[in-house]
Amino acid sequence: MDTWAPTDVPALEGSGPPLRLHDTATGRVRPTAPGPVATMYVCGITPYDATHLGHAATYLTFDLVNRLWRDLGHEVHYVQNVTDIDEPLLERAERDQDDWVVLGLRETALFREDMEALRVLPPRQFVGAVESIPEIAELVEKLVASGAAYRLDDPEYPDVYHDVEATGRFGYESNYDLDTMLRFSAERGGDPDRPGKRNPLDPLLWRMARPGEPSWDSGLGRGRPGWHVECAAIGLNRLGPQIDLNGGGSDLIFPHHECGALHAESLTGEHPFARHYVHTGMIGLDGEKMSKSKGNLVFVSKLRNSEVDPNVIRVALLDGHYRVDRSWTDDVHARGEQRVARWREAVELEAGPDASELVTKLRTHLADDLDTPGALAAVDAWAEEALTRRGTDTGAPQLARTALDALLGVRL
Repeated sequence: MDTWAPTDVPALEGSGPPLRLHDTATGRVRPTAPGPVATMYVCGITPYDATHLGHAATYLTFDLVNRLWRDLGHEVHYVQNVTDIDEPLLERAERDQDDWVVLGLRETALFREDMEALRVLPPRQFVGAVESIPEIAELVEKLVASGAAYRLDDPEYPDVYHDVEATGRFGYESNYDLDTMLRFSAERGGDPDRPGKRNPLDPLLWRMARPGEPSWDSGLGRGRPGWHVECAAIGLNRLGPQIDLNGGGSDLIFPHHECGALHAESLTGEHPFARHYVHTGMIGLDGEKMSKSKGNLVFVSKLRNSEVDPNVIRVALLDGHYRVDRSWTDDVHARGEQRVARWREAVELEAGPDASELVTKLRTHLADDLDTPGALAAVDAWAEEALTRRGTDTGAPQLARTALDALLGVRL
């Protein structure tokens, strides 16, 4: 699957402090410590709807990680998937009397356009689940052969499930109690009440073919993969048995990332699968949770079609800390517009106050668990000084412009 067009990232002199990020599994903000090549897997969209602001906020978060690691001198091997076969996609296609393949291709294309407009650095590999089905099936076959997975004793649909007791570590990533895991499993695509499973939380690995559903041939029999194992196979086969960061929205903590870790670790024996599990907060609208059921999603493409500057969308979404649930409001939007206008005015001056301290502050704030509110405030302060007190450093406006581009992804 093709990714979107790359964007140039200007280089800054020097280097900042190591990037520290909150790790869901340990509950602590810890230093990231990648080698020369930093490895990152971020779960992608299920393409049955356009890119809403919740998607955008998540991918902007990991775009900052990508930029900070690059600024520290690391090569970044970033992989993102597209869940282009799953129940929500099939259900939306049936509801709208659309072809599920066409729907998935159309929404994935729109997602690419939105990411490119927001200047999100593309992943090195952008991989669809459908194109990966042979490797996913192979992974499931290995799990069955190892005894970590089993077939349900169901004469009609002997689906394959993963035994959550296989590693003895299930639950370490989310740290949720049993009741919470059961509730989220039921709400987020699991089937804890299905008879015959060894454990209600055992996740589906291979769903045997049902009438009217797409399916593929494999050594497991004709069928299609479960959701979590798709990401495990794509990540393992491109990034190796242990990665630096596994990321996504907070709604993926359980069951998706917990089960993905189970699949990977059962196969490789490496623990943990990711050295950091990083999750972003949810974006609401005017104080209400943004959701498809409420019909209050704000789409990036609609904002762009209304001639909203993508820089404004980017800055407005970075106005709150990535781990905090927050709302998109008219005030947030307006503040983003005002900031971008003010910053643009400042960097277009012929001279300004020294910007080297601004670069240091940006690096320091962002290295501290992506403190974007602090970073934006630092830019505000520099711009205010430039516009009110002026300055004599003719190189300062260009250095500020370069820093905003390199570290925040804002091109003025």
